[in-house]
Amino acid sequence: MIFRRALQREFAHTAAAVFIGLFAILITVVLIRQLGQAAGGRVPADAVLALIGYGSLANLPIVLTLTLFLGVLLSLSRWYRDSEMVVWFAAGMPLTAWIMPVLRFAVPLVVVIGGATLFLSPWAQKQTADYREQMENRDDTQRVAPGVFRESSGAKRVFFVEVGSGEDGKVRNVFVTDESKDRLTVVVAAQGSLRGDENGERYVILEQGRRYDGIPGTAEYRVMTFERYRLRIDSPQQTTASYRSKALPTRDLLAKPDGRALGELSFRIGTPLAALLLAVLAIPLSFVNPRAGRTNNLLLALLIYLIYNNAVIVCQSWIAQGKLGFVAGVLLPHLIALALVSFMIYRRLVVTPFWRRRAVRTLAPAAGQEAQP
Repeated sequence: MIFRRALQREFAHTAAAVFIGLFAILITVVLIRQLGQAAGGRVPADAVLALIGYGSLANLPIVLTLTLFLGVLLSLSRWYRDSEMVVWFAAGMPLTAWIMPVLRFAVPLVVVIGGATLFLSPWAQKQTADYREQMENRDDTQRVAPGVFRESSGAKRVFFVEVGSGEDGKVRNVFVTDESKDRLTVVVAAQGSLRGDENGERYVILEQGRRYDGIPGTAEYRVMTFERYRLRIDSPQQTTASYRSKALPTRDLLAKPDGRALGELSFRIGTPLAALLLAVLAIPLSFVNPRAGRTNNLLLALLIYLIYNNAVIVCQSWIAQGKLGFVAGVLLPHLIALALVSFMIYRRLVVTPFWRRRAVRTLAPAAGQEAQP
């Protein structure tokens, strides 16, 4: 009972610290990616925060899997470094006694990972696609932001407003370029506002400005000064988001079991299985020689995780291409991982492995013969 409580407490504290660190790294990576897209004009600035939240939820299964794996690995590695494992071994606890406590700690997290993989992550991917579609379907006036050059939905106009709308509803220092039929039109105005007519058409009313109209590369330009200028806003063509297999709900994948759907379904089933096997694999992998380096097993663990995850993705691709059956593609990487777990536990339990026994038996008589006079 003391052994179990100590182990569960150690797992919980280490996993919490690992999760906080990994989730902070995830938020930072998603933030940098979204800010880069916003700076390039591919994502509106007001959509960055929502996309960060959806992106974090979509990648939550990966963070939880690494949290479980590293939580068990680092906890047991610390016990090896502080010689606590030696005390438990001296008390008669074999290495296999750690399997049940690890499973009791891992199974609830595996259930959460399975729920996040099957339901939460596809929902977050779908919400991201819907939000991007909503941003793309906005008209040109909704895209304008003070101090930022904004391209229209048809990529023919560029708007710039230096000062946002005040109490009178007018913006200040407006710049508009319109390129159509090899002609370039540049309009500069002191202020502008948005108006609509009885037919539902929307216009930008510019006041006190100039219009430059001509053909780029030539001297044929016309300059017109105006007190009031009306610019029609084209309504964007409504588009429907095309969802990738990652954004489809699990029930839709089951309802339409084609190649891509089965491949994505194999990945969603394989993610919690991989998390469970990685937690058990951390038991033999956590061995640390106090006199050797302390990070060797951690580097090996990360390498094994990358290979394991890539193997699951490769099997997913083979299932989608029809090169591998669904059941075989789901079980193949996990059976290999289970064999690796069994081999590493056997290696830690057996003092003399089976591949060395024959050499020992062969050398023993020879040594005895040499000892005879």
